[in-house]
Amino acid sequence: MRHLLRRLDGWLFALLLVLAAGALGYLSSRYAHVADWTANGRASLSAESRAVLARLDGPVDIVSYANPQGNLRQTVAGFLQRYQQVKHDISLRFVDPQLDPARMRELGITVDGALILHYRDREQRLDELSERSLTNALERLIRGNDRIVAFVTGDGERRADGQANDGLGTFITQLEGSGLRAVPLNFAQVTAVPQGTDLVVLASPSLALAPGAVQALVTYVQNGGNLLWLTEPGNSDLGLAPLAATLGVRVLPGVLVDGSGAALGLHDPRNITLGDYPPQAITRGFVLTTLFPQVSALAQVTRSDWDVKAFLRSSAQSWTEFKPIDNAKPSNIRFDATAGELKGPLDFGFALSRLSPSPDKSEQRVVVIGDGDFLSNTFLGNGGNRALGERVFDWLLGDDKLVDVPARGAPDRLLQISQGELNLISVGFLIVLPLLLLLLGGLIVWRRRRR
Repeated sequence: MRHLLRRLDGWLFALLLVLAAGALGYLSSRYAHVADWTANGRASLSAESRAVLARLDGPVDIVSYANPQGNLRQTVAGFLQRYQQVKHDISLRFVDPQLDPARMRELGITVDGALILHYRDREQRLDELSERSLTNALERLIRGNDRIVAFVTGDGERRADGQANDGLGTFITQLEGSGLRAVPLNFAQVTAVPQGTDLVVLASPSLALAPGAVQALVTYVQNGGNLLWLTEPGNSDLGLAPLAATLGVRVLPGVLVDGSGAALGLHDPRNITLGDYPPQAITRGFVLTTLFPQVSALAQVTRSDWDVKAFLRSSAQSWTEFKPIDNAKPSNIRFDATAGELKGPLDFGFALSRLSPSPDKSEQRVVVIGDGDFLSNTFLGNGGNRALGERVFDWLLGDDKLVDVPARGAPDRLLQISQGELNLISVGFLIVLPLLLLLLGGLIVWRRRRR
């Protein structure tokens, strides 16, 4: 009888175990629970990102242009899963960028794994897979209201709608999808920058500006307006000295050349490549390589109420070349200090900020870059040119502080132990633990034999 009860007890336990496993499987197919036990919760979204997702009142469609070979698609899907767990109507689909290269050029896709986010009738493009960049992109989609950006025209500037090689049409068209509205500004038709303009862009003028146009730009800056000034080698003497004096900067003569470009496969020393950037809000966390075809170096010449920070700087092998460069033999140049040429590293991108003189704004921002080619239709697809351009516009329009996702490290990824502790662990696992298992097994056998 006792033997029968023991067998029934064993069968009952097995039945209950099967029923419990079935119940767990049934419940797990209908309910999900995810727990993050990592240090600082680094595998979960921050509170800032969750707050942004809570403000999205519609579905978000994300398209990833990732090559199917390798693990990139799994990486993208795993990263976005954290967002999908919080907001269930975020969809993700993949497109092979190799199937339609012409379409990729049209979309401006230059980085494998680039994302395009669609929300209502707006979109954002991302080349960086990080919580900060994605959350900020979602915040821009929520914002929605158009920013008015006026492009100075009439003096040989790069056109915002230009489709020629030197135009900015491709770049500006992509920005317009994220809430920017580009309008022309011709000082032959108006005498001042219109009210309500969020940013004025002076993009590489090739002709001298009329004194009235220069004064209108100076007045606009003095009254607190934001400005992006792109200049080029040889275009420093175009009547813009009053504007440069207002900003306290100077465009240095000559063209910036870099003798280290040959190691990167660049045969023209006028091509400046950057992969490292001085710390500034525009370049914080930016690691993509950028290409600048022809650059003018810049210098800060006066101390003023502007806070001036360089965010683009050439290498120590660069200098300002004064002699004409033969396109057939561009490498036949040498640094000549006696001619007044300046040795690098040299700055060619300044970000200026100050308390705004306008009561409607808290801060005024200006960016001066010694090159406009890097955003042109010809060179926009090189490395991180487009991404850097977007960061410049974001900073000028005040969008750099949308969401400051805190950095969360991984302190539990590294185990530091002494040699003595390592020896103790080795003895424990190789000797002590096997002996304990043998003793435990022997005890179990001994007790069974006594029954």
